[in-house]
Amino acid sequence: MARQAEHLRLEEARRGSAPWKKWGPYLSERQWGTVRDDYSDNGDAWSYFPHDHARSRAYQWGEDGLGGICDDKQRLCFALALWNGADPILKERLFGLTNAEGNHGEDVKEYYFYLDSTPTHSYMKFLYKYPQTAFPYPALVETNQERSRFEMEYELLDTGVFDEDRYFDVFVEYAKAGPEDILVRISARNRGPDEAALDVLPTLWFRNTWSWPAGTAKPVLRGEEGGVVAQHRELGRLRLAADGNPEWLFTENETNEERLFGKPNPQPYRKDAFHARVIGGQTGAVNPERVGTKAAAWYRVRVPPGETRTLRLRLSADAAGAGDDFDHIFAARLAEADGFYDTIAPDNFTEDEYRVFRQALAGMFWTKQYYYFDVDRWLRQHGVEPLRPPRQARLRNLHWFHMLNDDVISMPDKWEYPWYAAWDLAFHTSALALADIDFAKEQLDLMLREVYLHPNGQIPAYEWNFGDVNPPVHAWATLAIYAQERELRGQGDIAFLKHAFQKLLLNFTWWVNRKDPSGRNVFEGGFLGLDNIGVFDRSKPLPTGGFLEQADGTAWMAMFAQNMLEMVLELATHDPAYEDLGHKFIEHFLWIAAAMDRAGDNHDEMWDDEEGFFYDLLRYPDGSGHRIKVRSMVGLLPLCAATVLSRETIERFPKVVRRTQQFLDRHPHLTVNIHPPEQPGAEGRWLLAVLNERKLRRVLQYMLDERRFLSPFGIRSLSKFHQANPYVFTVHGQEHRVEYWPAESHSGMFGGNSNWRGPVWFPVNALIIRALLQYYLYYGDGFKVECPAGSGREMNLFEVAREIGRRLAAIFLRDASGRRPVFGGAAKFQSDPHWRDCLLFYEYFHGDNGAGLGASHQTGWTGLVARFLQIFAMLDAEELLHGGHTRPLTKAYREE
Repeated sequence: MARQAEHLRLEEARRGSAPWKKWGPYLSERQWGTVRDDYSDNGDAWSYFPHDHARSRAYQWGEDGLGGICDDKQRLCFALALWNGADPILKERLFGLTNAEGNHGEDVKEYYFYLDSTPTHSYMKFLYKYPQTAFPYPALVETNQERSRFEMEYELLDTGVFDEDRYFDVFVEYAKAGPEDILVRISARNRGPDEAALDVLPTLWFRNTWSWPAGTAKPVLRGEEGGVVAQHRELGRLRLAADGNPEWLFTENETNEERLFGKPNPQPYRKDAFHARVIGGQTGAVNPERVGTKAAAWYRVRVPPGETRTLRLRLSADAAGAGDDFDHIFAARLAEADGFYDTIAPDNFTEDEYRVFRQALAGMFWTKQYYYFDVDRWLRQHGVEPLRPPRQARLRNLHWFHMLNDDVISMPDKWEYPWYAAWDLAFHTSALALADIDFAKEQLDLMLREVYLHPNGQIPAYEWNFGDVNPPVHAWATLAIYAQERELRGQGDIAFLKHAFQKLLLNFTWWVNRKDPSGRNVFEGGFLGLDNIGVFDRSKPLPTGGFLEQADGTAWMAMFAQNMLEMVLELATHDPAYEDLGHKFIEHFLWIAAAMDRAGDNHDEMWDDEEGFFYDLLRYPDGSGHRIKVRSMVGLLPLCAATVLSRETIERFPKVVRRTQQFLDRHPHLTVNIHPPEQPGAEGRWLLAVLNERKLRRVLQYMLDERRFLSPFGIRSLSKFHQANPYVFTVHGQEHRVEYWPAESHSGMFGGNSNWRGPVWFPVNALIIRALLQYYLYYGDGFKVECPAGSGREMNLFEVAREIGRRLAAIFLRDASGRRPVFGGAAKFQSDPHWRDCLLFYEYFHGDNGAGLGASHQTGWTGLVARFLQIFAMLDAEELLHGGHTRPLTKAYREE
């Protein structure tokens, strides 16, 4: 039963018979410094609402906390607060550097880990490592500001606060006795050599929904014997009970106007009251009437060296205490979590592969966040009306009045990116679907809803600029989820596919109408996810004038057309009315693919036949062109535009085949330089691809060369060739330069952690692996290449895909010496038994040694490592090639 309990909860949640997902880790880890809570005149969100304000200033659009949970509309929140007796600040939230403070952009400076979670959050485990000495806030800010882009970041371990192991491991665990009956276990383990004091304040509070707009009904928290009662008009009555005999503190979730702005407070009890009471000793800061909108159970414990102190709490409708069944429920939920992961993990995993797989998915579930943003209201608050000129011409998101986001969303990183990024989210769903196919589908559907998707068809990018352009990967993700569900449940969700297709058709049309300025089937998009990889900032006017014809933007669109064709053909098997659209997307693909390599025009195209690589084309105002010869991921993306059609599909739609052949007879020049689509391959399959066999072999030579793109840990974003051979472009006396940097870029373009000049990153590696498997389905075992190039070792393309997947997974797995490349030179993480298995899933990775870089909890797209581990553990090349199935790609329901 333990193996099936979580599946039953998922099924109940899907049917709506029990709200198992109503409560979860939906609390952000940083609400300060966000666009939503920025009401400045200059758009400097970081400076307008800094970390120093966060403890004293009520947020308008969300809440943050340490290891916390909330309901799915973030009305009531629960999280941890700590004080070690030395800090100047009560530790209620994670600290980090702003974009301007960090020598490589914003960065959290804390050590916390998502150790476990089930999809319904029936069991969760979080670890925070808290120093026993004063937290070094000034040193972290000042030292990083002193360092240049050419130096490493100054990390918390570098400050010495963890020397002699003088810290607490604070574990927070949650277990659900029912959908709205939540048990909390907080365990503080003293890792140091001496007894140490720790103040622990489990905190319950309401998000401030009564001040904006003013006059909204205000909820209340009231103290009762042994606990606190929360009364809310929508949530009803809930009670937080705590074992032991803590002192209960009460205040209001209201801004301390006096501290921040020198204005008198309308009443004495403010958001920062617990800080004032615990650290400042101000008894008058908290409400003696034991009522408010924020409450905490104040425990003061002393922990001997090597020992643990455990606190027990329970949040439910009528909790009188932790309950006699507390330990039994925790043991049961943990056993059920083990059983759940046993059903989705391949049997042939090693212990370490299983650990990486489980923590990657746990991180995916922990980085769900409730996200609220009524852009119309926000713009009006900034003095902007839909039909009037804006007061601030540079105000963000001026054209997104329709947008109302009010959902739990999978975030890239709840501290560094506590806002959704549309293209990140598409990759998240591939990993999420391994354990919760319904949540994965819901996430894709969100971006296509009328309150997200712009009426013109554009998918929103991210809150800093919803109108920026992210890669169009949502059709690919939709197909991947549809296929995974078909494998899981025996049939795909055709209604889901139909709905997504209709909205994606709007988005496809937006791209064709808005991002092909010359009407020649070559695309530009500015950002396109590769923000610091080019010689120019592609979101700004070019210093040369003219525009860029982007190899990546055009390749994305070729792949988009292929994915839309696949969706059409699947839908047409259920509804013949879709069949007529098949030719539309074949024609789009052929025009786009041909435009990347126009026949007979070798000096004015993206493909360089002499070098055997794709480049962006700089189009000058006079119409002439110049290749920007940077060997980057931009030139590898055309390889990813590859899709196989089975013989059964081809035979099922003779009208589409006939019309395609007629079109090719009229336009034979379109396939001169691309793969001929009607040429049959293995098992009679057709291949739609930008690269023909000759070009494919030439590009693979670059990609699989360890002196160029092939890192020991995946495919680099920039060729290592540029380490000794920088690309330099001079215009108006100014030098624009691209050179290989395996870690952080030395270019300030785009600011922050936008550093794709050498590191390995997972999303494009995922598309490369997908493409290689597509090529393998077409070419079969007969197509072999050297991998690595020059090694004399030949592999078919399935084996190449598996090798890249193996290298990516090796970032996290212990090597022969017991070290994990992801931890780089951090000795504490490499050798300490209390650190080495606490995994971090970074934003990107050092191109030469695999060390983690950028955002440290990016279990969004980096969570794809779980998918790589699973698929290559369970997939067999011969079975894939000949259309069979070795084993289902998930075992979740095999016992039913």
